[in-house]
Amino acid sequence: MASGYGLNGGPSRCFPFWQEVLACYVTNTSPESDAGKIKCQPVLEDYYECLHHKKEAARTLALQAAYRKKEAQITRDDAPSAGEIRRLGVLDAPLEEKNLKPSKWFPHKEIN
Repeated sequence: MASGYGLNGGPSRCFPFWQEVLACYVTNTSPESDAGKIKCQPVLEDYYECLHHKKEAARTLALQAAYRKKEAQITRDDAPSAGEIRRLGVLDAPLEEKNLKPSKWFPHKEIN
């Protein structure tokens, strides 16, 4: 999208980054030599990140993995037992104990 305009007619969200890339190339390269391109690598990376969000996605995945690992290490001393959960009616319990009426629309399991 070198023109810099998005589908809604206005400038795309990455257009400012594209302008920086162009300015860098104009400043650091010439028809005789494009050796200055190396100086433009950081702004080009910023432009690609704006387009594809790969670094952001990688950071998000790393943070989520670290969070899940930390959560798995935490032991709960106050965790309810299976019996306590059953008394709440969350697990196997008669419909009367759950204060529910059988319905033909929702599956239910009869418990003896």
